[in-house]
Order: sequence, then C-alpha cells, then structure tokens
Amino acid sequence: MAAYQITVCGLGPGSWEALPVGVLATLRQAGVIFLRTEQHPVVPRLKAMGLTFNSFDRFYEEEKSFAAVYKRIAATVISQAKLQPVVYAVPGHPLVAEEPTRLIMAGAAAEGLTVQLLPAMSFLDAVYAALSLDPAAGMVVLDGLSLDPKLVCPHLPAVVMQVYSRLVASEVKLFLMDYYSDAHPVTVIRAAGVPDEEKRADVPLYTLDRLPWLDHLTTIYLPPVKRRRPPSYSVAPLVRIMAQLRSKEGCPWDREQTHESLKKYLLEETYEVLEAIDGGNPHNLCEELGDLLLQIVFHAQIAREAGKFDFADVVRTITKKMVYRHPHVFGSKEVKDSEEVLVNWERLKKKEKPNATFGSVTRSLPALLYATRVQEKASRIGFDWDEWRGAMDKVLEEAGELKKAVAAGRGVGGEVGDLLFAVVNVARLLGIDAEDALRQSTAKFIRRMEYIEARARDKGLELKDLDLSQMDAWWEEAKRLEVEG
Repeated sequence: MAAYQITVCGLGPGSWEALPVGVLATLRQAGVIFLRTEQHPVVPRLKAMGLTFNSFDRFYEEEKSFAAVYKRIAATVISQAKLQPVVYAVPGHPLVAEEPTRLIMAGAAAEGLTVQLLPAMSFLDAVYAALSLDPAAGMVVLDGLSLDPKLVCPHLPAVVMQVYSRLVASEVKLFLMDYYSDAHPVTVIRAAGVPDEEKRADVPLYTLDRLPWLDHLTTIYLPPVKRRRPPSYSVAPLVRIMAQLRSKEGCPWDREQTHESLKKYLLEETYEVLEAIDGGNPHNLCEELGDLLLQIVFHAQIAREAGKFDFADVVRTITKKMVYRHPHVFGSKEVKDSEEVLVNWERLKKKEKPNATFGSVTRSLPALLYATRVQEKASRIGFDWDEWRGAMDKVLEEAGELKKAVAAGRGVGGEVGDLLFAVVNVARLLGIDAEDALRQSTAKFIRRMEYIEARARDKGLELKDLDLSQMDAWWEEAKRLEVEG
C-alpha cells in the first residue's frame, strides 16, 4: 500500500464465503487494522487466523450519539493514517449505511490523504437474495437510525436497515405506523445469507419490537401497500364545520376574523405549500393543501354571511371559467401545442377584460414572479427577444449601467431593478422559474454556511472568529462534498 493511505474495506454480510478474496488478502498484509465493530460473524475466524486489530465498539458506549461516534471514528482513522497506512474494515459494503466512511473520505481529502475502497457484498444484497427481491423493480431503503419521512412511499417495497435492537425496532415501528396500518405484514430477517445463523419471522407491524432476537444483523422488509380505489370525499362537511365555527355557538377567534385579518394566513399557507413541494414529501403536501383549502372555505363563509357569495359560487365561477378557456377540450376549437393553448387563453382573457393586458397581473406577487408574469404578457403580444442570447446581452448592458450609476452616486436603485428585470428575462427564455431558482440558490447558500458553522464549532470557534480565507476554504469544501454526495 502507498504511504499514508487509508484502505476502507467491506467484510460482507456475514458469511465467510461472501468475504472477498481481495479484502482477505489486504487484511493479512495490513500493519494496522481498525474494525468499526467486532460484532460480525467473520471476525472470530479472522482472529483464529492470527489477525490483530483495534475495534471501535467502546466508542458506542462512551459517546452520547451516533453522530459523535462516527466523527470520533473518522478522526481516529485519519490521525493514525498520518503516521502509517491503515485498514478500516466495516460490515457489509463500505458505502452502504456507513456514515463514518463518508466522513473519513471527506477528512482525508482535506488532509491530503488518499483513500482506497475495497467493496464487498452488502447486507442489502443478502436480504434481496434471501427474500427473492428485485430492487430494480422499485425499492425504498430506510435507515432505522435516521428515519427520513421524505423517503417513505408505502406503494413501493421497503427495506429498513440497522434495526439494531428492540429499542430501535420500537422507534421504527412508531414511525412506520404513521404511513402503514398497524397490522401491515413485516418480514424480519437476521443474519441474511449466513449459514446456521439466518433467522426469519413474519409479523404484523405493531409487534415488531416484541421479537427477542433482534440485533445488529437485523433488517426488516415491508411489502407494498396495495392501491385501492380512493373513497369519494365532498367538501360539504368542511363548509359546514366552518359555518359552525363562525356561529354564535362556535369559536370566538374564528368569529372575529375578516378578509383583511386572514390575508397573512392565506399567504403563509401558500408558502408552506411551496415548501412542501420543494421538500418532495407527498404526505406533507397533502396536509398543506388541506390548510390552504381551509383558508378558501374561511373566506367563502365570511362572504356568505355578508350576502356576497358562498363556496358554491366560488366553485361555480371557476368551473365556468375553466370550460370557457378550454374550447379545445370542451368545444370544437383545435390547437397544435401548449404554446397555442396559452395564446388562446390570453385571447379569451382579453375578451373578458379588454383593458387589462398588464393590469390583470397581480401586483402583490413576489417581485421575481411579478416580473416574470409581466414579461410573459408582453411576449404574448409580440414584444420579446427572439431567444435568450439577446436577453443576456441586455443583462451585460444593464450591469454596465449599474456600474456607471454607482460611480456617479445617483440612480443606483433604479439600475439594480433594471438588472434584476433583465436577469428574469434570461431565466424565462431559458425555461427556468426565476423565483424557484433564487429560492433554491438561497437554500444552497444556507446549507454551505451551516457547514462552515459546523466546521468552526468542531474547532471550538464561532463564525465571527474566522477570517474570509478560512470561510472560503470551507465553502469550497462544502461545494465539493455536495458534488461527491
């Protein structure tokens, strides 16, 4: 092995036959061997061959969290690798459910150390074979120690790894019962593919934590929930509930609300819907859409009490509008593509409101979205660039005018606005939502700053203690890890 190199190797799922020949040869030649844990079926045989090693099992007892354990493992391996080549061996595959490996790779890169990965069959492969599963047909993999709601999809088969103990199984059970029925069938498999040690049980979800033999080799499998025809729900019960809340016998707070007082809640719920969409969790999106619907029902009830309109009028109005503006669906009009649909839509809107070419754009929209809608309106009446390059030239022109305004000390605000407007034009012509793009970039900025803050905290520092060069170095490190991840 090359000097100062870290070799991370997998020991396979547990059977001696699944231990790769190359990994065994590396272990035999290694001077310093670290094991993440001795709790693996091949370790006794390695000991019998005369191999010596250091185990990190005690870290799990000495630290208060898995995150602390993983950081300590990575720090130990890296510090030793500065002195001599080391081998770090883990159960299964070195990159499957092995956060310490990722920390070692990131830390080694920062220290100029090279890392070699020697893969092995993962315990997931053994589970797939034992249960005759085909992950290519669709499979969700969850980590029992770090359960992520965004990954849950009950209509796909699911495997939950790292169900180390009955305590972990209990936490996994409670988490899954938010998405599956209490009696959903679960297959619990221990030591998959290990001769004479493999154990399997089929149990209902609510009894998952009652099995006495759960340990570090345990994985659970959940078959998909069969899709059923959803029941038909009417909005009428919600309308009745809102009417009751607004009645004399209802809720004092609900009775006090007006269209004006609810504006902030309507806006807040709209942004929470956007956040749920960005998060990619259908469960959250469903919930947030319900909250937004409640605001619509609330406003309709207030209007009903004032004798203006009611929820039925809201539905009737939008239904008529959708039929009228889709003559290519509900009439005899023919269109060749979606662009012609939009042109026809604008023409019909113009007939409804002949003097509202730009006035129909809501001025209270967020600024980037407002600019986009205005530009779209202009485009549909023929006032637009042929393609994005012309708009990009305008961005450069506006940037030059901003420089001149700053030098002159006047008109800076207006030039900044012109530059932003020009950038929105480029985004629109490239088919990019400027509002969403800026939101994503802001979220990315926050992630990288949080990484810098975490690195500073690890060294006992605060952000205010860092100079720009150090922050910039960690910023580039965060960017690199995002790409590698």
